Amino acid sequence: MKNRLIVLTIISAFFLGSCSSNLSNVKIKTKEDSLSYAVGSFTYNQIAGDSLDLDPMLIGKAFQDGNDGKLLMDDMVARDFIIDYLNRKQLTKYQDHKVKNEAYIEQNKTKEGVTTTESGLQYEVIKMGTGPKPTAENTVKVHYTGMFIDGTQFESSVTNNEPVTFPVMGVIPGWSEGLQLMPVGSKFKFTIPQNLAYGEQGAGGGVIEPYSALIFEVELIEIVKE
Repeated sequence: MKNRLIVLTIISAFFLGSCSSNLSNVKIKTKEDSLSYAVGSFTYNQIAGDSLDLDPMLIGKAFQDGNDGKLLMDDMVARDFIIDYLNRKQLTKYQDHKVKNEAYIEQNKTKEGVTTTESGLQYEVIKMGTGPKPTAENTVKVHYTGMFIDGTQFESSVTNNEPVTFPVMGVIPGWSEGLQLMPVGSKFKFTIPQNLAYGEQGAGGGVIEPYSALIFEVELIEIVKE
């Protein structure tokens, strides 16, 4: 989201830069005019969807200042400010969710049978297999069920009865680490802190909220030979 909003904010300057003039008199006459309006319309809808309270006059001022060589912020300062603002806004919105998920991680590590690795990944052995362990270079086939900390299931190959195949390093860090602990034929339960999952970004178009710890039951079916 960060990079997209930075780009959108920059684009906004182009179509809002003339807001000090009477925009009601601007007419669409050519295809190029329509293109300009379409960019403006699309960009506005994107920014509005992100609930950013932007002042078009100040965006226009920044554009004009840039045109005059009098910008108050250079690119690095502006970029850092935007990222810091968005991070703080995101954290404020999801603070309670973050605290709740972090508390669950702390409590879960005290349960009997739970092993916590140096990175913070937690795992429990449901069934220990006897096959080889995959390496970072391998591709594996697994069955899995993904849950939130309240037990709500958000995804399952078991329900669909379709095992999935992917590179060990092609998934979230908690999975990549955990898979390499599993001999083929094993079934483990992973409890993954948010920093080893999808972090502050979340995933799935809002299905997985930012700062969510995730629980996966994973059965390692085979190491795929390629």
